Amino acid sequence: MKIKLFLFAFAALAAMSFTSNDFARPWELLGQRKVNFAADRDEILVTRAEGLFTGLQLKVKRGPINMHRVVVHYGNGETQEIELRENFRAGSASRIIDLPGNKRVIRKVVLFYDTKNFAASKAVVELWGRH
Repeated sequence: MKIKLFLFAFAALAAMSFTSNDFARPWELLGQRKVNFAADRDEILVTRAEGLFTGLQLKVKRGPINMHRVVVHYGNGETQEIELRENFRAGSASRIIDLPGNKRVIRKVVLFYDTKNFAASKAVVELWGRH
C-alpha cells in the first residue's frame, strides 16, 4: 500500500513539473534570415503588433554558424546586448534567453556572427519569441 501511495505521489509530481509555465507559454516565429558569407551582421525585424514577449530563442537550420552576440531592440527604445559565443550546427538552438521585465515589445534583433571555416551551405537563423 505504501509503495502504491509513493508511486502515485511521484507520478503526480512528475506530471506537475511537465506542465510548468515554460511549456504552457506559446512560442511564435518572429522572423528568419539567411546568413550571407560576406556579411557578419544581419537584422531580423519583428513586425507583430502584439509583440509582447518574455523570452527569445535562436534556431539554426541548413548550415553551421558561429554566433557571437545578439542585440535586442525594444519598443521603448532600450537595447539589450546578449553574448552567445557559440558554434551552432544545422538543427541546433540557443539557450532560452529570458527578457528582463514582465513582457517586452521587440522591434528588431541584430545578429553578429561569422561563417569562417564552415561548410559551403548558408545557414538560416530563425528567431522565436515566447509570449
